Amino acid sequence: MAQDEEASENTHLLSPRVAELSSQRRSTQPPNDLDEASSIISSHVSKEEQELAGTAVGERLPYNDYTTIDWLHDLIKDSFRYRAIHSRKGIKGRLFAGWDQCQGWIAAALIGLFTAIVAFLVDVAEATISDYKVGFCSSNPFRNKEQCCTRKSPLFGVLDTVGEDCSQWKMWSDFFWGGFGIYIGFAALFGVVAGAVTMTTAANLPAASQDDGKDHFGGDEGPLVGKSMYMAAGSGIPEIKTILSGFVIPHFLDFKVLLVKAIGATFAVATGMCLGKEGPFVHISTCVGYLVASLFPKYRENGRKMREMLSVACSAGLSVAFGAPIGGVLFSYEEISTYFPRKVLWRAFLCSLTAAVVLKALNPNGTGKLVLFETKYGVNYDPVHYLVFIFLGLADGLFGGVFCKANFLWSKSFRKYSIIKNHPVFELSLVVLVTALLQYPNPLTREAGDVIIKNLLVDCRNPEGSWVCEQENLQNKSRYYGWLIYGTSVKLILTIITFGCKLPSGIIIPALDAGALFGRLVGQLIPDISPGIFAMVGAAAFLAGVSRMTVSLTVIMFELTGEVDYIPPFMIAILVAKWVADALSSEGVYDLAQTVLGHPFLDPEHALSIVRDEGSLVEELIPPAQTMREITVDVGVERKVSKSLLSSKLSQLKARGLMDAGLVLVDDNAMLHGYLAQGELDFAVHEEGLLKDDEPVDLLEGIMSTFVDRTPLTISAKAPMEYAVEMFGKLGLRHLIVVEEGTGKVVGVIIKKRLVLYLEGLQH
Repeated sequence: MAQDEEASENTHLLSPRVAELSSQRRSTQPPNDLDEASSIISSHVSKEEQELAGTAVGERLPYNDYTTIDWLHDLIKDSFRYRAIHSRKGIKGRLFAGWDQCQGWIAAALIGLFTAIVAFLVDVAEATISDYKVGFCSSNPFRNKEQCCTRKSPLFGVLDTVGEDCSQWKMWSDFFWGGFGIYIGFAALFGVVAGAVTMTTAANLPAASQDDGKDHFGGDEGPLVGKSMYMAAGSGIPEIKTILSGFVIPHFLDFKVLLVKAIGATFAVATGMCLGKEGPFVHISTCVGYLVASLFPKYRENGRKMREMLSVACSAGLSVAFGAPIGGVLFSYEEISTYFPRKVLWRAFLCSLTAAVVLKALNPNGTGKLVLFETKYGVNYDPVHYLVFIFLGLADGLFGGVFCKANFLWSKSFRKYSIIKNHPVFELSLVVLVTALLQYPNPLTREAGDVIIKNLLVDCRNPEGSWVCEQENLQNKSRYYGWLIYGTSVKLILTIITFGCKLPSGIIIPALDAGALFGRLVGQLIPDISPGIFAMVGAAAFLAGVSRMTVSLTVIMFELTGEVDYIPPFMIAILVAKWVADALSSEGVYDLAQTVLGHPFLDPEHALSIVRDEGSLVEELIPPAQTMREITVDVGVERKVSKSLLSSKLSQLKARGLMDAGLVLVDDNAMLHGYLAQGELDFAVHEEGLLKDDEPVDLLEGIMSTFVDRTPLTISAKAPMEYAVEMFGKLGLRHLIVVEEGTGKVVGVIIKKRLVLYLEGLQH
């Protein structure tokens, strides 16, 4: 309601040129009709958009769901807003300008604050609930096992270990099979709860490749049906990457999704399945970023500016997940964001810093430290150990490449069965059962994912009752070696079948687990150095093979462990793992998840590598003649058309199902005069009182001209395909008009979804 009131206010912020153009437009229609039409439009269009009404850029309605935003249009809109605010004189004007410049920093700090609070609640709840599978604390049932068996130091206020024997912690059963059954029962219960809350976020979205059947790049199967999506399922990172690339996924960042994601992640991780809460934390922080940024009109009403703040928010997710504020910033830059200018880097730095400071103050782990898996090996590595680090990179890169291919095939095959597709909780129950049956017998994999890593990184010079160190001090280690091999294999297989289940889940912690198990195994063969070092490097290498992260992962690992001296081993293993995994599968797990989910995501670098091998020209993207007749409007000499013609064209656009298509306006010589997007056309045709049935509609000078983009970018049909990919990727275009070489006549139009569909066809 507040936004509607703001949009309807009369504005005095028009520049002289805009005012002149607006005056000329008003002179072409009777005053009463024009005032009525202008009033209708102004009630739906923001104040900033109204300022663009008289320009060649034109004004836009709010973006429709699952459509592409116009980065260039939003850039101009923000420029109008900026000039209007900063042109004010006097003290009041300076205050307004100062407040405008501070909003981004204030929003970044608030996002970090609220993200840390949510992360604290999830961490504490998950740690407590997870331990219910094996026992409870008799002195306080709301404490987890670690808190129950520790006490606070009177000097420093942090937790000290009382000893290996903890009388206050009560196991449910002293018998193996009794404890096993209770473990499975609680895991199944937690899985059902996580799946049930996730189901409440179900939504139906149109298929990204939906089309008219004649314009489907060789396909004739007719219009595709929409798809179901669970907003809180998975890590959320593929969807966030799609949003940050310029698409609109409705309600994905709403408060309801944030709440369900937090609750679902708590119970999902507590099941003991091969998943983590790090990916969901990125989704949670982005939800927080959207809700906070929506409080500021400059972000709420500008899709480009909003995405800047969402990139900032992503950094807080990894910051609180790993206690890695620098790694969080680099993760947002390297892995998630498509558009990351310098000001976003600075604000992401503040956001990540705030989240880390607040989380350290809240102290969910009771250690008083940000470092989750602090290690102090105190042993330097020799040059010969570089060979071992390279071997870990080779092996874990192979594992990562196999994982990506296997998980993709599993998602495309097993999850296509109707009983699995239509009953996701059934699949979830099966995976929980298999996970519990396979992991519980192994002492190395019985605990939660983060506890597994902590146990595997232990330095056995100071074992402190560690089961791992007890086994490594035995003369006969064959049973222990068996558990390491078994644990590595089970983690790899279970992670393949778990990632993609319909509940909040991340891939980072299970990947670190599998790599750490294998690294600890390799470390048994290396004398005179702690095996934990190789577990630490192996964990990084496996995650690199799965996700293809490099710089951000290196920083995350030394922030996780505090081992700055081991940055070179991290870098060697990560780089080798990435090379090997890329040779097996060119896409990482998040990119493959994009393909499975079917979101229209355009990765410019990957797209360039695809079209570079083809050597194709832009003319291959020209739609068939029939489609061009449907999406083209000849404005004629008088540049007027009937409302019935526009209604007919709108019906044809809707039949194609792409939602963010539009009409190309040309004259008798096929020369370009503008572009009218489908959303604005739909509004004009169906809004009562805007267009008269018995009067011609002037598209270039009348009230409809406010919606026409008279400055669309064009490209020659003979241009290399790389040109189109670069223009869409770097400029964030919504549409690109194709013109004939030599004459400049319009021969086609490309929208972003069509380009994505074309690239997918080349790849597969």
